[in-house]
Amino acid sequence: MEEWKLQLAQHGYAMLFAAVFVRQVGIPIPADLLLVAVGALAAGGGLSLPVALGFGVGACLAADLLLYELGRRRGAKVLAFLCRVSLEPDTCVRKTETLFERRGPGILVIAKFIPGASTVAASLAGLLRMGIGRFLLLDLAGSLLWVGTCLAIGAVFHRQLDQVVDAAESLGAPLGLIALLFVAGWAGFKWWGRRRTMARLRTTRISPAEVRRRLDAGDEMLVVDLRSALDFAADPRTLPGARRIPAEEFLLHVGSLPRDRDIVLFCT
Repeated sequence: MEEWKLQLAQHGYAMLFAAVFVRQVGIPIPADLLLVAVGALAAGGGLSLPVALGFGVGACLAADLLLYELGRRRGAKVLAFLCRVSLEPDTCVRKTETLFERRGPGILVIAKFIPGASTVAASLAGLLRMGIGRFLLLDLAGSLLWVGTCLAIGAVFHRQLDQVVDAAESLGAPLGLIALLFVAGWAGFKWWGRRRTMARLRTTRISPAEVRRRLDAGDEMLVVDLRSALDFAADPRTLPGARRIPAEEFLLHVGSLPRDRDIVLFCT
């Protein structure tokens, strides 16, 4: 039996629980691939498929309940933290909020198939004060669907997976190096894009204190609140006289904005 099968046979359930839990709290590790591998091993009799399903779903529920409570108690601060640790911090929360607005709480059922959305969706559910019973029911359905799908893929294609692993082992170190360089390059590209965007924004930033000073002095600047409807519902406070335009609709309103005064945009 190959080394990876031995490791999974001995520690598969614990590895599965840990990987799924870590993935669900926002750390981007390939838990999906581990679930597929466990499904493949279970098809050969090395592990129990129902037990693996139970461990995977249990890990999802434990992580999501933690995020739900953090969202309920800490609100926007939790979303801000999740946004900072994401590889796509400028869009991770916004995309999920948009899905929540369009699909409602039912998005929890499919959120685990959308990169980054599962972690944010659980926190948003808490922030929006969704009932704990309803949250657990929808999250359980989503967890069963995601974990069950990954395990089923591994079980159905376990022979093909063995062939892929054998081919990878025959290539040895070069394949691992190529994979590592690919992942590092992709992460580096995302980081560089983020840095470049932030560098451009810094040149036109204005501090909250300066905005307040100018407003108090009678400056007729226009302040635009770009927060989504969900963000605003969670914290309806805004600056005096601010005009609310959700970020996704901003381009539709550009033509109506005045050209004879400074315009200040804020989203948090």
